[in-house]
Amino acid sequence: MTQPKVVMFTTPTCSFCNAAKRYFREKKIRFTEVDVSRDIRAARDLQRRTGQTGVPVILINNRPIIGFDKPKINQMLNIRG
Repeated sequence: MTQPKVVMFTTPTCSFCNAAKRYFREKKIRFTEVDVSRDIRAARDLQRRTGQTGVPVILINNRPIIGFDKPKINQMLNIRG
């Protein structure tokens, strides 16, 4: 079974971003990190796609999760407990 594509939009100072990254590493979930403080084009794209300017925004198979919403992440990635 292949893992869904996970992309996380973050900034270096975001504590929820760091918590989400730690959680993904614990659960052995591979993800791509996009630092919107350095990538202005990605920040604009994120705002256009989701209406969000805050981080983290996590895309799982291009479906956005706003914030570190662990129950929703677990549901979309089929993680138990």
